[in-house]
Amino acid sequence: MTAQMLIAQEIPPLTVNQTGKDAFHAFNEHHVRHLPVVENGRLVGILSEEDVLNHKLYEPIEQYEFSLVRRFFVRHTDHIFDVMRIMGENRLTVIPVVDDAENYLGVITLSDLLRFFAYTASLTEPGSVIVLEMHRRDYSLALLARVIEEENAKILASFVTSPANSDVIEVTLKLNTQDLGRVLAALNRYDYYVKHSFTESDYTDTLRERYESLMAYLKV
Repeated sequence: MTAQMLIAQEIPPLTVNQTGKDAFHAFNEHHVRHLPVVENGRLVGILSEEDVLNHKLYEPIEQYEFSLVRRFFVRHTDHIFDVMRIMGENRLTVIPVVDDAENYLGVITLSDLLRFFAYTASLTEPGSVIVLEMHRRDYSLALLARVIEEENAKILASFVTSPANSDVIEVTLKLNTQDLGRVLAALNRYDYYVKHSFTESDYTDTLRERYESLMAYLKV
């Protein structure tokens, strides 16, 4: 799963000869708030809506002082997780992709990235979700997998979240079973605190509604 898999070729970059007005038309057409700027096939920077608002609409982009310049891009061989981290940390709606020689290849959009994760096998497979809360030092995915697999279930996906500067973490597990009775009992025997649990019927409609709402928001 590398960045080159999600390049959106249908979104052309801006060029330094275009104007702020051209940029606004492109933002509206592609439902994004950022676009890359290229010159002779090389990435110059990322133009934001705020950049355009801070300059004259008919001024060429080459005269702009970009707020994002060229700080944010990914290489075509970077993992999708790195793409997601950079976009999330910097609140980008697109991120440029370059090759090893730093030639511009295209962009990855936030909506395409979310769509990719929404349709991965771990989310589309029927099953259930468990959310555990524990101290960071007590986290062991290997132990969790052993406890769960002893009850004839398997972990399809997992991720860990934690508030800043906290030693407490939440571990979210997607399992391949909708019958959680034995799994929850086993986790309790091992003194795991189950904060939430959801069967497919509980969370599928909610996930679909939230995903559709997010997609609608990104197209505003």
